[in-house]
Amino acid sequence: MSESIGKGLFRIDAEGKVAGKTLYPGDIDIEGQLWLKMKFSDRVHARILSVDTRQAEEVPGVVRVFTAADVPVNEYGLVYRDQPVICGPGSEKPGTDVVRCLADVVAVVVAETQEIAAQAVKLVTVKYEDLPAIHDPEAALNNQLQLHPDYLSNTICHYKTRYGDIDDGWAKADVVVEGEFQTGYQEHAYLQPEAGLSYLDEEGRVTVIVAGQWVHEDQDQIFHALDLPAEQARVIYPAVGGAFGGREDMSVQIVLALATWTLKRPVKTIWSREESILYHHKRHPIKIRAKWGATRDGMITAVEATLIGDAGAYNYTTNKVLGNAHLMTCGPYYVPNAHLDTYGVVTNNIPCGAFRGFGAPQAAFAAENMMNRLAHALNMDPVELRLKNVLRDGVEYITGTPHPPGVTMPQVIEECARQSDYWDETETGWRKRPNILSTDPNMKRGVGFAAAYKNIGYSFGFPEQCWATIEIHGKADIERVVVRAAGAEVGQGSHTAFVQMTAQAVGVPVEKVELIGHDTAETNTSGSASASRMTYMMGNAIRGAAEQALQHWNDEERPAIATYQYRPPRTSPFDPQTGEAMPNFAYGYVAEAAEVEVDIETGLIRLVRVVCADDVGKAINPINIEGQIEGAIVQAQGYALLENLVVKDGQILNPFLSTYLIPTVFDIPTEVKSVILEIPSAEGPWGARGMAEMPFIPLAPAIAAAVYDAVGVWITQIPMTPDVVVRELRKHGVGAS
Repeated sequence: MSESIGKGLFRIDAEGKVAGKTLYPGDIDIEGQLWLKMKFSDRVHARILSVDTRQAEEVPGVVRVFTAADVPVNEYGLVYRDQPVICGPGSEKPGTDVVRCLADVVAVVVAETQEIAAQAVKLVTVKYEDLPAIHDPEAALNNQLQLHPDYLSNTICHYKTRYGDIDDGWAKADVVVEGEFQTGYQEHAYLQPEAGLSYLDEEGRVTVIVAGQWVHEDQDQIFHALDLPAEQARVIYPAVGGAFGGREDMSVQIVLALATWTLKRPVKTIWSREESILYHHKRHPIKIRAKWGATRDGMITAVEATLIGDAGAYNYTTNKVLGNAHLMTCGPYYVPNAHLDTYGVVTNNIPCGAFRGFGAPQAAFAAENMMNRLAHALNMDPVELRLKNVLRDGVEYITGTPHPPGVTMPQVIEECARQSDYWDETETGWRKRPNILSTDPNMKRGVGFAAAYKNIGYSFGFPEQCWATIEIHGKADIERVVVRAAGAEVGQGSHTAFVQMTAQAVGVPVEKVELIGHDTAETNTSGSASASRMTYMMGNAIRGAAEQALQHWNDEERPAIATYQYRPPRTSPFDPQTGEAMPNFAYGYVAEAAEVEVDIETGLIRLVRVVCADDVGKAINPINIEGQIEGAIVQAQGYALLENLVVKDGQILNPFLSTYLIPTVFDIPTEVKSVILEIPSAEGPWGARGMAEMPFIPLAPAIAAAVYDAVGVWITQIPMTPDVVVRELRKHGVGAS
């Protein structure tokens, strides 16, 4: 049997995308389609007294203007249904007449052309009664002004860890370091802005063609809001132009379905780039105050930390993101005594939700900075310090439970150091080599190191599952294999991996495998393309379905068809008082070394080289993995150095790619060295772990450590833009006065 996994096959969607033949939602049209335009709030917090649609309705070509009164069940939300589909008077649900941020919709115009819809939406007049607003999450914590009726306070979630004896931990500490860190918003900036097309299919189902991350969850939100039976709603993804967590939450899906179901005509919409930046959620800004202690020989004795995350106006996935951040506040290290508090807080800012890493990059920025500060305070090599404290198999974490078997953090750290060319392994441990000096006196070079881990799959007791169906067709021999797998292809190469794993499981060449996915009418749920879970979960589902289908084939059933639901080991939520939990069933492990040049005159940081080591368990497609590593590094570079979303009083002031800067070919490192380790995971399919988020997580703290190595100044906020860097350099007497 030929091996299909472990080969760097070209992606099955490559030719169509390179040739420009692949269709994205904005490329698809249906004869007779209408056009939809959404009117968003121009208040951050106000009660809507009236919505006057008369002038808009009088514009020739306008077919309908929808308001809150037209939505059967006026609520949606991925975790909690806490946001109105359309805000305004007329809904049965209390509180839907209040806008709580500028991303709330107040009216939807449907017209014969895109231009008419855009003209008419400006004529919808809204009368507001302004309400007090809060934009500082720390101010919102005092609950003097209740912002959302669905919550008992402005604190959506509060996670506590009380592990060990914190007083004893501080008593044993010979060295104590403290720090305060601030991470910023980040815009997903995917290639394709939000767009979609809705119509009634041949069976009368309201069908939405859109880009997302979980077709069945989109379907659920649509039929709930429209008060329809589940089978009356259908969702199809064509090509998806990037996601990174930004497409987990609703954008155009529900209003498109509402318009088509009401008008019985196809309806299309396309957001502009400005609308995309203004109205979909962002990465959570989080403030972290931390205090770490260690003995003189480098053993951590205690960690205290407080994290405050800005949820924005609605939950989205805040409780999950902040739970993940809370879990990773102590990094991948054994900490015998920990006292941690994490808060997700409602404000009147833009909502925040899932973004690659899901809370881990923010927590890692603080945790890895603190490890590097401890190393400096102890005069100890940062790699050596990590290896003294790193988690290993069977070692209990701050949750009171060890990580699942297969903890490879030590191997990953050592291999990253070994292949970095910056560290040497000596008889007494790891030691960093001297920096290469620049010939320009204003350019200072430095190297930094950071490590992290990332959960694979849903956490904290969520009922994780994934379905796959395998059909084996032929007579005497297998002629073709059909795999039905709904997992979203958002640019990460998942569909190619599905085909490879199916071919391997059934024992046929990949050319014989046909994939049917991205359609709720053709597949069972696979869960979201998030949490680095798709290869792990779908691989196990495919293996289960293939095993049963082959049994049917051997029993001479033709065609042989089997459907299998994979469920991983159970997890559990944090204990509300202690933080005790079995939070995840699998993890991936990563370490990075970063080399930078710092211009002490301008504050500009140039990322020169990154070495990234990831344990992927088994590389299903090594080329795809290298692409994921390189893409994550560049995206994390933007987060760390460039991407400064300017928000004032809940309003985004730079909603254009000309003013919100993302890395280009002129910014990327000279080299990204991908070090792929394959230490099999016991539960993973063919030993594979998920890895898509991992390379993103430790880069910002590795860069911060490299900056300190270069200039002797710690940068404690991201993005580390030149103005931030210059301010800190001058404060410490570095550079021009």
